[in-house]
Amino acid sequence: MHQRRAVPTTNVEGLGELDDYVLLDVREPNEWEAGHAPDAWFWPLSKLDGVRAELPLDRSIVCICRSGQRSANATELLRSWGLAALNFEGGMRAWAEAGRPVVCDDGSAGSVI
Repeated sequence: MHQRRAVPTTNVEGLGELDDYVLLDVREPNEWEAGHAPDAWFWPLSKLDGVRAELPLDRSIVCICRSGQRSANATELLRSWGLAALNFEGGMRAWAEAGRPVVCDDGSAGSVI
């Protein structure tokens, strides 16, 4: 049986301990359109290979999805490329439950689906 290696994680409180980071949303387009963190970058997990060269080498990358599973996969992938990546525990659900903003592209209030 293949066991997944544990990936480093962070949460809302832990973000304050990071000097500089990119929040990378790896959900699907319909999830992003329903609502996302205001300053997040959007690249679905299935497209990460194609944007590898665009990801920052000098900043931490915090991967986020709806609940934390896809972002754990993304974190593992980015770390295999030598990038400083962390998984956001609990995903956008935890983000919203912590009172962090969820917006649509036009700035209106969004929701996590």
